[in-house]
Amino acid sequence: MMRSLFSGVSGLRAHQSRMDVIGNNISNVNTVGYKSSRATFQEIFSETLKGAGAPEGGRGGTNPQQIGLGITLASIDTLHTRGSIESTGYPLDLAIEGNGFFIVSDGGAPRFTRAGNFVRDTEGNIVNGNGFRVLGWMADADGNIDTTISPGTIQIPEGMAMQPKATSAIKIVGNIHADTPNNGIVPFETEIYDELGRKNKLTFEFEKVGDDEWQISSGGAANTVTVTFPDGNTEDVTITSPTIVFTDGKLGSVTFDIPGGGGAIPQDITVDISDVSQFAAESGVDPLEVDGYALGSLEDFNFDASGVATGIFSNGQEKVIARIALAAFNNPSGLQKVGSNLFVQTPNSGQPSVGIAGDHGRGTINPSSLEMSNVDISKEFTDMIITQRGFQANSRIITTSDEMLQELVNLKR
Repeated sequence: MMRSLFSGVSGLRAHQSRMDVIGNNISNVNTVGYKSSRATFQEIFSETLKGAGAPEGGRGGTNPQQIGLGITLASIDTLHTRGSIESTGYPLDLAIEGNGFFIVSDGGAPRFTRAGNFVRDTEGNIVNGNGFRVLGWMADADGNIDTTISPGTIQIPEGMAMQPKATSAIKIVGNIHADTPNNGIVPFETEIYDELGRKNKLTFEFEKVGDDEWQISSGGAANTVTVTFPDGNTEDVTITSPTIVFTDGKLGSVTFDIPGGGGAIPQDITVDISDVSQFAAESGVDPLEVDGYALGSLEDFNFDASGVATGIFSNGQEKVIARIALAAFNNPSGLQKVGSNLFVQTPNSGQPSVGIAGDHGRGTINPSSLEMSNVDISKEFTDMIITQRGFQANSRIITTSDEMLQELVNLKR
């Protein structure tokens, strides 16, 4: 009879623990990136009153006689099913589509999270709500990212500068009229930048010198171009250019170089005129692409599905500035919760596989969105009813056993 009391007590304890798990799930129904848990039971062990017997002689075998001694928790599992995605429109809200975790750190061991509600601190570091810095890779001055090195802090400060770049390539499009008389000209003008980001003006002319033949000239001087400085001063630069010959109105692939070496042109500029045609139509040539730009400051940025942050700068340029790192585990259920939506690795989770989004089982990133809690309210309420009834049934074991003990005591009055 005392065994039934202890079995009832173990049942009460187990169902209370399960109710604690259910209550925690329900309380986190609106927690960003929360992963729900479940409690499962197992019997403790059984007392054997009589062992099993083998068939012998004319008698058959007998089964063991055992009395169980109650239940205990078998496991509390973290369920890493995906929560629904909510679009927020905020550029630093990131959700992971599929497996993977964001990596954050306070300078110590890394922690892992599915909650992508990030902000920037006063130094431009991307952090979570507790100040843990989000890890990834920063791009170099040319926008290249080396993901083979260990990830570090992502820092995108307000007004982040983009260094100026000198013009090195120009692509021209348009048409020069086939009926232009000899020595007729078609002007061209565009802006270029020097190594300090100063804006200068480049001008030259297509000068017809024969049937289907043209030269590059400036002010009547063949094979020269003119650069105009902001103060109005000009500089003529001699170029090495073959005579331009059109065939059936087209050039094919033709470029020429404007030599640098000082003044307004610190480096060679390659001019691609392969898309200039000569047909009997109105003349007009314009720059299609001109590289080089002035000094710029960051005005906005956004992430894409691969976790790459692209900055938009005041000089009209866009450049890759950083990339978010993700981690994947062989057994994510083996991770240990440490509060604040964070996990740490354990011997049973395995080592993190750190890399870029969309690679080696790591999910992609849904920008301007958040992953919501994966708690299923209907299931939790159903489990709550089942747990409540189990708790009540175990309490009846105790009260009934107590009444039986009372009857035993009353045998002697």
